Amino acid sequence: MKRVVFILLAGFLGMAVDGQTRDTVPADTVMSPLHILKTATYDGQTYPLVELKEITVFGRMPRGVRFDYRRHARLVYNVRRVYPYALIVRDEFGRINRLLETLPTERARRDFLQSYEKDLLARYEGDMRKLTFTQGKILIKLIDRETQNTSYDLIRQYRGKFSATFWQGVARIFGANLKSDYDANGDDYLIEQVVREIEAGRL
Repeated sequence: MKRVVFILLAGFLGMAVDGQTRDTVPADTVMSPLHILKTATYDGQTYPLVELKEITVFGRMPRGVRFDYRRHARLVYNVRRVYPYALIVRDEFGRINRLLETLPTERARRDFLQSYEKDLLARYEGDMRKLTFTQGKILIKLIDRETQNTSYDLIRQYRGKFSATFWQGVARIFGANLKSDYDANGDDYLIEQVVREIEAGRL
């Protein structure tokens, strides 16, 4: 099943390192926390202006979806672990399709995909081996969310129906399903909440 994820993942995973600079403060200087408010004038009166972060309000959870704080904390951890890979798949999905359109023959496309898979294994095999089974199932869901294509459809498109059927059989042995659709308003409601929090920068 991990090899299935290798086939789906691609691209360069950039890591941004935020640098922080600190001003040198003389030892005899006492620093006090200050916050300078912006102001806004309305009808001749000046008022403090405070910018509030956007808050997402979710409706009631669908029937059959239960909320458990411990499980939710674990879900947040797992989604944050695999969501970057789903974004890589989304970005590379379009890039690969554009590259394939420039190749003149079917043989050239096939050779490109074989080379691409080798590069994929070299880059991500170590990371994929560290994923848990639960994280792999969430990744399959998120790939469908980001590309509007199930993992089964992606494998069938790039590797053929036989390969897709084979890997689907392997996935089913372990209780997974490469044909899983992402249902933001149903079974995947809690995952959708976590993803939106990540996209808003609150997680």
